[in-house]
Amino acid sequence: MIENIQAEQAVLGAILYDGAVMKEIHLHPEHFANSHHQLLFEAMQTVEHAGHPLSLVSVTTELKSKIQEVGGVSYLTKLASSVATTRTVQYDQKLILEAYCNRKTKEAAAQYVKEPSVQALETMLEKIEQYKTVEDRTEEASTYETLIAIAQEMGESPCDQMTGFSTGYAKLDQMTGGTQRGDLIILAARPSMGKTAFALNIAANHCRQEGNVHLISLEMNKKSLLQRIISSEATINGQKWRTMKFSEEDYHYGMKAIGEIARWPLNIYEQSYTIHDIRTSLRQKIQAGSKSRDLVVIDYLQLITSKGRYERRDLEVGAITRELKKIARELNVPIIILSQLSRGVEQRKDKRPMMSDLRESGNIEQDADVIGFLYREDYYSQNESEDERVELLLSKQRNGPIGTIGMRFQKEFGIFVGV
Repeated sequence: MIENIQAEQAVLGAILYDGAVMKEIHLHPEHFANSHHQLLFEAMQTVEHAGHPLSLVSVTTELKSKIQEVGGVSYLTKLASSVATTRTVQYDQKLILEAYCNRKTKEAAAQYVKEPSVQALETMLEKIEQYKTVEDRTEEASTYETLIAIAQEMGESPCDQMTGFSTGYAKLDQMTGGTQRGDLIILAARPSMGKTAFALNIAANHCRQEGNVHLISLEMNKKSLLQRIISSEATINGQKWRTMKFSEEDYHYGMKAIGEIARWPLNIYEQSYTIHDIRTSLRQKIQAGSKSRDLVVIDYLQLITSKGRYERRDLEVGAITRELKKIARELNVPIIILSQLSRGVEQRKDKRPMMSDLRESGNIEQDADVIGFLYREDYYSQNESEDERVELLLSKQRNGPIGTIGMRFQKEFGIFVGV
């Protein structure tokens, strides 16, 4: 159905019947298929924005000479008098959005058929994705409903239960409550500091807890990532993948690890290079509003591109992080994204990173809910050191404390161990 006139009449009638209903409406004039209904809704918005009470009289006054274009006073009276209850207005609103989505999708498809090309196909898919976002728009819960939900969570949750998903590291979980749904989490470090290994450790722990992991890699292919996971799970020296010289013990534990990993709900995406690709891939796999235990890991931020045109790269990166935050909230999942640091950190005597060291930072600091940095003293040492100490510097947490968490990094296996 590309238009639903009955639903449009029901919504407009409900507003005329009870002006307070307008506060529950999230529609725009273009969502209405009927041009007369568009004009009528515009008049309602004007009255609402002016702070006047919404009624048959105020809307008729606003329309003035245009009243006949919408069917006259008799039509408005008919709309208001046909409403038996306003309780169905949210459902009717949803029907209007569904019809709008179908209508715009049909238009986009028709445009593609008229002038087909690879670029036209990408444009059509991007438009369809945008329309689907409009269709998926849900009603906002009232303050009272939200308070009731909070009270239920307080009563149902055990005292020792975290609000988020466990990372597998006790001290980190104590400070953060785990990875929280809807959060954008930035994990940053200089190259080869161990950020990919740490993110894979968290992902592996989430899989072992029967959670779904969506790993988007823009730097490494699926085979290389799986080899690194096998190394950490079976404690196989990662350098052996270069020579393929494995001992019998390596083979035994490697096969055991492969059997376990094969059962994990682990999804690896190799073809998601733009923010549009990432959004599409995740929306296909994760159902918005579901209670499934999904975790997204993206490696890494500076390799993501967008289709928009920006004067500077930092502005583009800022737009990407804003979109990632929207995706995290929309799908109600935590998103961990890895990020590079600028070389400026190496010019200081104390090389522990700060938020200003985030490469092409843009609005990263503003958009992120949690920002953590990995730091190893031996990374800057001239001699080969056996020191495994690593610091996780929790530099921002929107709803919690910040501080330093000590760990050990067994680099040959790609394993981080809490201390």
